Amino acid sequence: MSVTTTPEPLSGVDAAWLRMDEPTNLMTITGVLLLDDPMDVDTLKALLEERFLGFDRFRQRVRDPEGSPHWERDPHFDLDRHVHRTALPGAAGTEELKERVGERMSEPLDREKPLWEMDLVEDYLGGSALIVRLHHCIGDGMALLQVLLSLTDEHFDPGRFPTAEDRGLLSGVVQGALHTVRGTVEAGRRLLREGAKSLVRPSHALRRVKQGLSFGAALSKFLSLPHDDGTPLKGELGVKQRATWSAPLDLTRVKRIGAVVDAKVNDVLLGAVAGALRYYLTSRPEPTDAETVRALIPVNLRPPEQAFELGNRFGLVFLDLPVGLDEPLERVLAVKQRMDTLKGSAEAVAALSVLEGLGYLPLSVEDRAVRHFSNRASAVMTNVPGPQEPLHMKGRHVQHVMPWVPRAGHVGLGVSIFSYDGTVRLGIASDAGLIPDPDTIIEGFEREFDRLADTLLPAAEDAPKRPPPTAN
Repeated sequence: MSVTTTPEPLSGVDAAWLRMDEPTNLMTITGVLLLDDPMDVDTLKALLEERFLGFDRFRQRVRDPEGSPHWERDPHFDLDRHVHRTALPGAAGTEELKERVGERMSEPLDREKPLWEMDLVEDYLGGSALIVRLHHCIGDGMALLQVLLSLTDEHFDPGRFPTAEDRGLLSGVVQGALHTVRGTVEAGRRLLREGAKSLVRPSHALRRVKQGLSFGAALSKFLSLPHDDGTPLKGELGVKQRATWSAPLDLTRVKRIGAVVDAKVNDVLLGAVAGALRYYLTSRPEPTDAETVRALIPVNLRPPEQAFELGNRFGLVFLDLPVGLDEPLERVLAVKQRMDTLKGSAEAVAALSVLEGLGYLPLSVEDRAVRHFSNRASAVMTNVPGPQEPLHMKGRHVQHVMPWVPRAGHVGLGVSIFSYDGTVRLGIASDAGLIPDPDTIIEGFEREFDRLADTLLPAAEDAPKRPPPTAN
C-alpha cells in the first residue's frame, strides 16, 4: 500500500527569501570551516550521513517556487551531487581560499536539487577547509549555525532530529497557516496573535507589542525611511563577488573595552565597523564625507528551545553607523545609544510581519518591495555568537569558523561578525565591482580596534600574557 505525503508549504518568510534570489545577489548563506588536520571526502560524507541528513530538509527540494512553493523529497537524492572534493590553485593558501569562496558566492544553487552544497579542500595548509553553502529559505543564520554545530563531536545529538510524528505535526501546522495567512495585513495580525507565544518572546520588542504601544509606529517607520545614498557602497551590481576575513581578535579584550564604557560586545564591534567604513571611504581616490552609513541588521526572534528548528524567525532593524564622527570612542558611544533605542522598539517584529506577507504576494510586488527596503540601507550586518569552547569534527580540531550574511536588492556589502573559542573575526562579502578591495575594510577594522584598546585599556592590563614556560 502506497503512502501519500501531504506537501509541506514554505512559510511566507521562507518563500520570500527563496524568491529574492537574483544573479547579482544570491540568497545563499556561505561559511568556511578550517580544520587543523586533514579530512578526506569519504570521511566527510560519512559524517554528513550520520549528523546532517537526519534533518529531512537537506534531502528535500522546492517545487513550484513562483506559485505555491512547497518542500518535496528529492527522488534522485545523491550525496555525491552535493559534496565536492576540490583543490586550490597556485600556493593554495589563504588568498587562494578567499578567491575560491568569492567564486562560489557568485554561483547559484541548483533548484532541481536540495538547496545546499559543500566543497572540501582536502589539503589546506596542513589541514582541510570546508566551504558550505545553504539557501536562506532553509533557515536563518541562528538555525543553520545549530545545524552546522551538530556536525561537531561536542554538539552532535541524534535526539534533536525531528521524528516522523514531529514532521507530520509540523506539516499540519504549516498547512493550516497557509490557508489562514494571506497578504501583508493578515500576516501582521497573525504575528500579533501568535507572536507572544513563540516568535517574539526573546526580544525586547515583545514588551512593546504586548502593550500595544509601538507596532504601528515601527511599521510606519520601516516603510517610510528615506534612501541611503551618497556613498560608493551602493550602485549597480554585477555577478562577481569577493570574500575576505580578519585575523582573530581576543574576545576578552573586546569585553574589557565594553566594560570601561558600559557597552555591549556588539556595540564595541559595530563601533569598530563604523570606523572601518570611515577608513575605507576616506582612503578612496574620491573620498566621501557621508555622516552615516545605514545598515540593515537581523535580530533573532527565536526562543532558545527552538534553536534547532529550521525556517526563518528573525526581524530586521536599520542602524545608522556614525562614520562622520572623528574619534573611535565617540563612534562606539553613538552606536550604543542607537542600539539601546532599537532594542526598546518593535521594528524587528514589524519587519518580520512584512517579510511574512511578501511570501504570499505576486512576485512582481515582492520585487518592488525588496528594492524599496534595500534602497534604505548600504550594507547588511550580523553578529552571531558562536561556541566558546574548542570544537572537533571526527577528532579534527576546528580552528576557524567564518559565515557570511547574504544581501538583497541593491545592497553590495555584507559584514559578518562571528565569535568562537575566545576569539572574534570580521568577514566581508562584497560586490566585486562596487567594492573590489574589501581587505581595506578589514585593515580599517583592525586599526580601529587597536585604537580603542590603546585609548581605553591601561598598558599594563592590556599587555599580552606571557606563555607558560616549557618543560625543557
